[in-house]
Amino acid sequence: MAENLLARCFDLAAAKCVWVSDITYVATAEGWMYLCVVLDLNSRRVVGWSMSERIDTVLVQEGLWMACLRPRPARGVIFHSDRGT
Repeated sequence: MAENLLARCFDLAAAKCVWVSDITYVATAEGWMYLCVVLDLNSRRVVGWSMSERIDTVLVQEGLWMACLRPRPARGVIFHSDRGT
């Protein structure tokens, strides 16, 4: 497990320096789906996301991968997620 570099300091001045993620579930016509969202902490914009029928590491990896492809993170970006599931 990695060290907690963010230490609950959620008010940051530099854009694209910290991304945070969380997982929730969404009811669909097909059943429950899990949604992982990656936010840029400074702009509060969604920079990546993924959905799956399973809550696993692949769900988070795909959301992070999308984030890395779209806005191109700044060098040294911190990616923070909770230690939940």
